[in-house]
Amino acid sequence: MTGIPAGRQHAQHDSGIDLRPSELDVTVLDGKRILVTGIANAGSIAHATAARAHELGATVVTTAMPRDLEGARDAAAGIDADVAVLAMDATSPADLDAVATWVRDELGGLDGALHAIAFAPKAALGSVTGVPAEAVELAFRTSVHTYVGLGQLLADAAPPTGASLVGLDFDASRAWPTYNWMGVCKSALEGANRYLARELGPRRVRSNLVAAGPLETRAASAIPGFELLLDSWEQRAPLGWDPHDAGPVADAICFLLSDLARAITGEILQVDGGHHAMA
Repeated sequence: MTGIPAGRQHAQHDSGIDLRPSELDVTVLDGKRILVTGIANAGSIAHATAARAHELGATVVTTAMPRDLEGARDAAAGIDADVAVLAMDATSPADLDAVATWVRDELGGLDGALHAIAFAPKAALGSVTGVPAEAVELAFRTSVHTYVGLGQLLADAAPPTGASLVGLDFDASRAWPTYNWMGVCKSALEGANRYLARELGPRRVRSNLVAAGPLETRAASAIPGFELLLDSWEQRAPLGWDPHDAGPVADAICFLLSDLARAITGEILQVDGGHHAMA
């Protein structure tokens, strides 16, 4: 078995630096029970992570919004016929309870979870000023509060040895063009990550974020002027950046889900080709 899923494309920077992984331990998640949320189709970061985690030995369960179930099931079938897909709107306490019950009854617990859930109405992306409070509240509830809800679900399902929660971030240290209230939500997500790390640490549950560079996903297609971000990465990322390849992000998430990251919590791991460090 190779360390690279079939069909994955990897970027190689003009300098000759190869961004493909070398031989990796393909059992690093062996025996782990991993919940991957937010799968909509095979082009998402969540799907790339589910595929990588499965390859690395994990038992993977995925969730999708009810409206995305068909596409999510098709995507999961491409990983393995045994990958379960559960309907879950993470803003619904009833849906969270149903998933928690399924996890308890079918898996006996969880060792890790990926939060790949974010949404903002178009009005909240077009500007910061003049946006109705209802649009901001929906963006915050979907993109931030659900992270805390998933953290509680994971902590309640975790074995005594602990578990790992990972969320998807986008560098919130700066104000980006086009991002607006979603950028504010990412700032709040980073704060929630720190507080979850503090609160869940005594239960041996870790909380970390992966701040990915811009990737061509369905969510990205909803951001007005997304090409401005792509242009910035093309010009400034010293390692180069392939916006069509979620593989490096999925690998970093799987590292944080593994015991290799057992002493890491409250962290934001930048997986962006080095863009964040450039002036």
